[in-house]
Amino acid sequence: MSEQTSPEQSDGAQRAAAALAASGIEHTIRTHGPVRSLEEAAEARGVRPGDIIKTMVVRRGKGDYVFVLVPGDREISWPKLRAHLDVNRLSMPDADKAREVTGYVRGTITPFGSTHPWPVIADAAVLGREVSIGAGAFSTAATAYGDDVVRALDAEVADVTNRVTNSVVEQ
Repeated sequence: MSEQTSPEQSDGAQRAAAALAASGIEHTIRTHGPVRSLEEAAEARGVRPGDIIKTMVVRRGKGDYVFVLVPGDREISWPKLRAHLDVNRLSMPDADKAREVTGYVRGTITPFGSTHPWPVIADAAVLGREVSIGAGAFSTAATAYGDDVVRALDAEVADVTNRVTNSVVEQ
């Protein structure tokens, strides 16, 4: 990852910051140097890995996507998510399609400021704690209370993840 900010990255960060401000939720935007792992990102942001919220874009049908908010110490449970959405098949779009449907490159995706207002599903583990969610550019994140993030995004809350059993993440 380059430390330089491309115009696209700057635009993404501006869109996310504007959407966060418009949401009215109390938040802090923090930038940090390049990171290569969830653990490094958590350290740079001063949070635990489980407090980082990954925004996953999931295809549920042709031209139909959802954002899924997943705590860093968890991963999508495809059977749970399929059952919740009442579909037989889900997939992750490739990097180009993810950018096309969100306006963000992978690694920077957030529902805040997305170019398409896809529905948001937040795993139940997002609630009840302060979280760090991507803010539209590499090495940029917003810290806010999980319940406020869910409310601002009008997210549906459901149990759609499983805990990762990686000992590094559990620290």
